Amino acid sequence: MSIPAFGLGTFRLKDEVVKASVATAVELGYRAIDTAQIYDNEAAVGEALAESGVAREALYITTKIWIENLAADKLIDSLQESLRKLKTDYVDLTLIHWPSPNQAVSVAETMHALVEAKKRGLTREIGISNFTVALMQEAIDAVGADQIATNQIELSPFLQNQTVADYARRNGIAVTSYMTLAYGDALKDTTIIEIAARHHATPAQIVLAWALQLGYAVIPSSTRRENLQSNLLAQQLTLTEADMQQIAALERNGRLVSPEGLAPAWD
Repeated sequence: MSIPAFGLGTFRLKDEVVKASVATAVELGYRAIDTAQIYDNEAAVGEALAESGVAREALYITTKIWIENLAADKLIDSLQESLRKLKTDYVDLTLIHWPSPNQAVSVAETMHALVEAKKRGLTREIGISNFTVALMQEAIDAVGADQIATNQIELSPFLQNQTVADYARRNGIAVTSYMTLAYGDALKDTTIIEIAARHHATPAQIVLAWALQLGYAVIPSSTRRENLQSNLLAQQLTLTEADMQQIAALERNGRLVSPEGLAPAWD
């Protein structure tokens, strides 16, 4: 997987809150930071990274193109604006945040525009987010699977998204899991709590270790230093096959993110 396995998410964090989260995370050793045009926090993220003192080449910055900017005549301009806000000449990964509603802009058009952005050096890698199997195939048909670094999808113990994850794997496309902790609901699950007790770990560490062990990248967010530090330790955990099977049994199609008018027809 070319993308880092462990990063920091910034969804719903803005202004001084996101600056503090990013600054603390980078101080603790995080190097991958995930943002998006629609989060309205790229400028704050950029400030925190610029003030961190960490060399740009040591960081891995991801942003996502909002639906209003998916057309070929808008995408590159919007990405250049994102770069200005992030105070960088390039991002490491640029994703289509959501497929264009009602296919107002074709997947092919946007993917070709992303390839052009890559050729211009505005982004090192490109990818997709919230794409179903059918949409993934459209992206593959447009530019080839080797151009697609990841599909960032909602994925948690309660929504394991197996059909999409398996299809991505078969095509050599990495999966990035967002909402891995299910808005914190997974941390209250009795099975997760029992496994955590066995490993002398936190429930969050168990869930993140589960996703990592399945080969997914994770981007948990937090505003608390102790959680940011604790989450990192998930990388050192190894779950047993029995643990993994217990978590697999928690699947319940528990999707939390499906905005009306924006979400595709899920698999």
